[in-house]
Amino acid sequence: MSLVGKKFPSIAVDAISEMGDNLKINIFEEAVNNNKKVLLFWYPKDFTFVCPTELHAFQAALPEFEQRNTIVIGASCDTNEVHFAWLNTPKNNGGIEGVTYPILADTNRNLANILGILDIESTSYSEDTDSVIIEGSNVTYRATYLIDETGKIFHESVNDMPLGRNVNEYLRMVDAYTHIQTKGEVCPANWEAGKEAMSADRISTAEYLSAN
Repeated sequence: MSLVGKKFPSIAVDAISEMGDNLKINIFEEAVNNNKKVLLFWYPKDFTFVCPTELHAFQAALPEFEQRNTIVIGASCDTNEVHFAWLNTPKNNGGIEGVTYPILADTNRNLANILGILDIESTSYSEDTDSVIIEGSNVTYRATYLIDETGKIFHESVNDMPLGRNVNEYLRMVDAYTHIQTKGEVCPANWEAGKEAMSADRISTAEYLSAN
């Protein structure tokens, strides 16, 4: 079920800073208390393959997000200790040394479960062990959330494990939403900052289509 248009769940999650400090981060409060947008991106596992390319890509774009009043936060279900080991592994050895934004450690999967982004194929009850058996990796897909200054989710997307994200698309989404907030216009297909937008009415749409 889509969460777009709803408030992001207000729940504190363990996290770690680039310096190895153990943190508690509530994404909703980060947005509201700091009056900033938040980009939260989930990846499946530390020390894997597509994942470090994404973490470095978000790091490279960090100044662009900061210029747009947007906080970047990564997340997986690995522990703070594993995150910190990865943060101390050089880039030329598959690590994420140089990443400076915080990373959530949702080890109990409370937030990932609320968001519904865990790779769970099925669950079954075992009478022999009196327990629930999970089929699937039980790690997160490549889910991305954009949250506005009120804590409302204005974009969500979920990629399968092998599909890396295009960071520039999230910059475009932030630009478009900010334009809507400040100008009161709507943004057509393939809109980019500086391009013509539209009023939300039939005449404006007809004029835009005629010109494009």
